[in-house]
Amino acid sequence: MTKVILFDLDGTLLPMDTEVFVKYYMKELAQQVAPIVDPDQFVKALLAGTEAMIKDQDAEKTNEVVFEETFLHLTGLKREEIWPVLDDFYESVFPTFSHLSEPTPLARKVVDEAVAQGYRVAVATNPLFPKAAIEHRLTWAGIADAPFELVTVYENSVFTKPHGAYYKEIARQLEVSPEDCLMVGNDKQEDMPAAEIGMQTYLVEGYVIDRGEPQYQIDGQGTLEDFYAWLKGEGSLVK
Repeated sequence: MTKVILFDLDGTLLPMDTEVFVKYYMKELAQQVAPIVDPDQFVKALLAGTEAMIKDQDAEKTNEVVFEETFLHLTGLKREEIWPVLDDFYESVFPTFSHLSEPTPLARKVVDEAVAQGYRVAVATNPLFPKAAIEHRLTWAGIADAPFELVTVYENSVFTKPHGAYYKEIARQLEVSPEDCLMVGNDKQEDMPAAEIGMQTYLVEGYVIDRGEPQYQIDGQGTLEDFYAWLKGEGSLVK
């Protein structure tokens, strides 16, 4: 029986073309740090740091620590040389990227209805970004003040999607079994793997990401509006 609904953010509660967004973000960030590090070198280090977070399975290190170790090693920089610039970017420049998303009032309606129906709610967005960046995206989606019990960010997470360990850790933090959770997302290879550890899954149509393989069990599929109708008891989690 579902007790907790885990929501992905990008492409789910916040409609957007994730690929377009990431390319724009990396380009702007590289320009921001150009006075300190060569943009090409920076992008390579950024991608390597991201890959390190995805591959790392050390439960003793947060994603932030894993990224920092890889990134600083490859750039030859000290934390105090570049982190203030990155922090300023996320506070003053990143918020201007909101035009790359397509917020919908349905996001707030869905979250509010889930809470009204007695479900606990959490945001299970891939924790590859710092808290500031994810909080801005929650603001764009109009759900920054929603009563989420957990929002996965790189400061508080030790695993990433698509690993089962990421979903197990969420269940552990929320003190529920995986079987008590429903994962709602738009990515077949990052969100739907939650099924592998016993969570139910719902694929949100509109900005579906499908790399082909592997494929995972999908218990329900439809638009965000369909999911809202299901929450209100007016529809079903249809395949």
